[in-house]
Amino acid sequence: MTSSPTPPPVPSGPPGDRGPLRRLRARGRDEAHRTASPLELFFDLCFVVAVAQAGIQLVHSVAEGHAGEGILDYAMVFFAVWWAWMNFSWFASAYDNDDVLYRVVTLVQIAGVLVLAAGVSQAFEEHDYLVVWLGYVIMRLALVTQWLRAARAAEGPERTTALRYAGGVLLCQVGWLGLLLLPEDALPWWFLVMALLEMCVPLFAERGQPTAWHPRHIAERYGLFTIIVLGETVAAATIAVKSGIDENDSLGEVLPIASGGLLIIFAAWWIYFVVPIHGHLRSNRQAFLWGYGHYVVFASAAAIGAGLEVAVEQTVGKAHISTLAASAAVTLPTALYLLTVWALHSRHFKAGITQQLVLPTTALLVICCTFLGDWAVLTAGVVCALSVAAGETLAARPSRTHAPSSRTA
Repeated sequence: MTSSPTPPPVPSGPPGDRGPLRRLRARGRDEAHRTASPLELFFDLCFVVAVAQAGIQLVHSVAEGHAGEGILDYAMVFFAVWWAWMNFSWFASAYDNDDVLYRVVTLVQIAGVLVLAAGVSQAFEEHDYLVVWLGYVIMRLALVTQWLRAARAAEGPERTTALRYAGGVLLCQVGWLGLLLLPEDALPWWFLVMALLEMCVPLFAERGQPTAWHPRHIAERYGLFTIIVLGETVAAATIAVKSGIDENDSLGEVLPIASGGLLIIFAAWWIYFVVPIHGHLRSNRQAFLWGYGHYVVFASAAAIGAGLEVAVEQTVGKAHISTLAASAAVTLPTALYLLTVWALHSRHFKAGITQQLVLPTTALLVICCTFLGDWAVLTAGVVCALSVAAGETLAARPSRTHAPSSRTA
């Protein structure tokens, strides 16, 4: 996507009229102290319910030896959750007026993701996507309503952008009917086509006139969802460890997995938030590539929790897979997370080849840990922790070098 021109200035702050129904006008990128609203936080928490359901089903698939099929189903379901969340987040960053109708339509979107979550098990076990499709359509039609409201309050190129969004989203919903009508063998390919078409809608809609999303607000929204996904990963791993101890009295066997998993999750949080990314989001090209790339960040972060559950189940004899496969269920998504965060975040703030190589090297070492048997997860956690320590040490060196000149200045 090419860089779009900066949108014209619009009034900063939410509309002054505090009536129950207000025109849905664009907000300004220059708003000070723009933060996530309570409604957005509630939205994120409800969406993680669907993420948790997808993770549970991924655990079952991998534990039963159907990793390939489970990963494919997970990728499809997670896309529906992530794409609906992302579209709402960018729309809210540009147009949130917090009136009654805006709140009600957002709550409808939350209801849609809960419907989707209820159909996740059928999608994994029977490849029946009816309930998932219904939940997704509810979320998307609610978003269309928001875009039509924005179009009604706008004029000129801004109105055109809003109408393009509404029309593009509607057309895609017609295409998703293929998940219900096509034979099972064709579903992955049709999903790929429709996912690409969905991701083209913003690229088409914002040609000529980008929406007035707020860089700090967008960075905060993505950061908060990352925290919630990592929190869900901690919760899933904790439940798995508790189950292993209660049912099998296997504290000694699961303790290395629990310790390694905790180190991995702590390192994942540290690496993501070590740099402020909002300053990098200066154009649509930068912001959209960054935003789209978070599909891998969120999916891999959630998959780490599923992998830790699989590792615990294999250790206590509940999973019908090898130790190597159970270890890979943790190390591979961890390595993918590290590489993606490096590509989207860290590389923009690294000075010199040594700093640039820290995370890619860590990802490679984590993959190598896969072959260490029962100690794979613990070793991977130690490697991630050492990576954080190395990154902090290398980042501190220039500061010490330039400190005297800074004080002199």
